[in-house]
Amino acid sequence: MNVTTGAKPSRRARAAGIYGTIVTASVLATAGGNLRPSLLEVLVFGTLLVYWLAEVYAEILAEHIHAGRLPTGRELRGLVGATWHLVAASYIPLLVLAVAGLMGATPKVASFLALAAAVVVLIVHGLTAGRAAGLTGWRLTGSTATAGLFGIAMVALKALVAH
Repeated sequence: MNVTTGAKPSRRARAAGIYGTIVTASVLATAGGNLRPSLLEVLVFGTLLVYWLAEVYAEILAEHIHAGRLPTGRELRGLVGATWHLVAASYIPLLVLAVAGLMGATPKVASFLALAAAVVVLIVHGLTAGRAAGLTGWRLTGSTATAGLFGIAMVALKALVAH
C-alpha cells in the first residue's frame, strides 16, 4: 500500500516514493528554519517537480536510446503515473508543515515537525517494501530500519545546519 495514495505501488512507484521522501527531507533539512513554512512548501514541491520532470525526461531518452523509439502514449502514461510518486511522497510532510505553520509554529519548529513526518513516511515505505519483498523477522526489521536511518540522517544534518 502506498503511504500517500493508498494504492498498491509498482516497483518503480515504490522507488520513486522513497526517493521523493528523501529529497523532501533533504530540502526540509537544508532550507527549513530559514523560510516561512509557506515558502518552504513551495521550495519542496518545486524541487520535487523539477526532479520528477528530469526523471520522466531521462526515461523517455533512455527508451529512445535502448528501444530505438519514443514511448507510446500508454507507456508514457504509465511512466508518468509511476514516477509521480516522487512528488506525492511530499504530501504528508508538507501537510504537517502547513498545519504547524497555521498553528503559529516557528519556521524552525515547523520544519523539524515536517522532517519528523518524512522520517515516519520513510519507515512506512521501508516496512511496506520489505513486506512486499516477502521479508520477515530480522530482514524486515533491517529493511524498515534502513529506510528510517535515511530520514534520521537528514535530521542529524538539519541539527548540524541549525546550530
